Amino acid sequence: MAVVELTDQNLESTINDNDIVVIDFWAEWCGPCKSFAPVYEKVADSHPDIVFAKVDIEAQQQVAQMFGIRSIPTLAIFREQTLIMLEAGAMPESTLEQALESVRALDMDAVRADLKKRAEEAQQQERQTG
Repeated sequence: MAVVELTDQNLESTINDNDIVVIDFWAEWCGPCKSFAPVYEKVADSHPDIVFAKVDIEAQQQVAQMFGIRSIPTLAIFREQTLIMLEAGAMPESTLEQALESVRALDMDAVRADLKKRAEEAQQQERQTG
């Protein structure tokens, strides 16, 4: 699958309709983004079952703000509509491959249970301090 361009119009459906989605936040003026692009595309070509997407932070400022993007390139990886990783900086091919392998190996029921527990703990702490 080719790398797709994400916009505020297709972001939600892309994340909701696919098991694993990798998003590269970039800009035309960013040297490290341009250096990382061939690595990203090569890895995308070797994983046709994963959606690889790009967000031009200049053209899609609203999307970049939703993710709190402060430096680029930044990669976000979703699995089953859950943000698993948000990491700034270009990474070598081997690191990106390892990240994908780790995301594939996750027990998503355990991840969801952990997220629920953390949210409940945060609510409880908020009630105690608020």
